[in-house]
Amino acid sequence: MDEIVFYTNPMSRGRLARWMLEEVGAPYRTEVLEYDATMKSPEYLAINPMGKVPAIRHGDVVVTECAAICAYLADAFPETELAPPPHERGPYYRWLFFAAGPLEAAVIDRALGVEVPAEKERMVGYGNFQRVMDTLERAVSGDGYIAGERFSAADVYFGSHVGWGLRFESIEPRPGFADYWARVSDRDAYRRANELDDALMSRETE
Repeated sequence: MDEIVFYTNPMSRGRLARWMLEEVGAPYRTEVLEYDATMKSPEYLAINPMGKVPAIRHGDVVVTECAAICAYLADAFPETELAPPPHERGPYYRWLFFAAGPLEAAVIDRALGVEVPAEKERMVGYGNFQRVMDTLERAVSGDGYIAGERFSAADVYFGSHVGWGLRFESIEPRPGFADYWARVSDRDAYRRANELDDALMSRETE
């Protein structure tokens, strides 16, 4: 089996990728990088020219961007059934990339104090923040998962955005959001991932 190398920092979006790696269950080696230091080193810039984490190297394959990492790992390890069969992937792709596009853009713009004038909404992919929140609420209504009745890689990525948004108050605290997050985060892989990253953070502060 090709080695998986995981490049991360425990205070980054790498926590999301760690959760996905724990869901997959394949062995991997963690390389912890420091902001403005090893993250910008020539060695790492050869992996990700953006100088950001997370990234994974699986044999000769390099994958960056959390949504891509989740999708790649689900396909690389089909026995985990973390991706639906190809003919059932419409909702899976839709919500995976809704979170990577409109949701993240709307939340970050709001956090930065960027207000999109009504007459300019067509210029941004998400339209306006309220529309994104309403769409998000409809997507997580019910008692299933984001792409159907089975948990998938889309729930790792989409769910992480919901969980972080609730924790840091960057999305509205609607009951449906909390219910969905409680449902998708009640997993051993999520708990293992958090324990690993929390332990890294504790060592860094000692």
